[in-house]
Amino acid sequence: MKTDNSKIKNVFKDMSFSPKEISIIENVFHKVTFKKGDLIIKVNDSVEYQYYTLDGCLRSFYTDEEGKEHTIQFAICDWWISDFTAFFSDSNAILNIETLRDSVLYKISKEDRELLYKEIPKIESFFRLKLERAFSAFQKRILSNISKPASERYMQFRKTYTNIERCVKNYHIASYLGITTESLSRIRKELASK
Repeated sequence: MKTDNSKIKNVFKDMSFSPKEISIIENVFHKVTFKKGDLIIKVNDSVEYQYYTLDGCLRSFYTDEEGKEHTIQFAICDWWISDFTAFFSDSNAILNIETLRDSVLYKISKEDRELLYKEIPKIESFFRLKLERAFSAFQKRILSNISKPASERYMQFRKTYTNIERCVKNYHIASYLGITTESLSRIRKELASK
């Protein structure tokens, strides 16, 4: 049976659930809203949730000892975000997560996710596939950062995060790419002249 419930339609796209399963899902996903600039996770916080982005734009970032920010991930509509290292290892946050626009998210705790796995086994498969894709994407990004010129990394960024440039500041993009804002401006000018 397909449901018209927006929570299930948004998060689980095209999956079918029984009325009992729908009730379980409804009870473990909680809608939360944040204003632009809110920090939803701060370094050293206990990380209890992972978040599904229904609307908005977020970024996770690390601040090094010199105070320089390194953007690790952006999350736009239909993306998941958390400090996954802390979430999966029951350790404190090593990343900050901030909203770059007003955002509407669904949050789920680790315990509730485990409950879903037990009660609705096909959801475990859903999350496993998401994790496999995320791990693959992170590995590709690492390889790109160590082997490709900044202009190629920028082109890949634009392909991965279509239309995100209007939502984020230049220094967020530059920190994601591991370059300066000046280098980003130069790359954009070079690409525009081609």
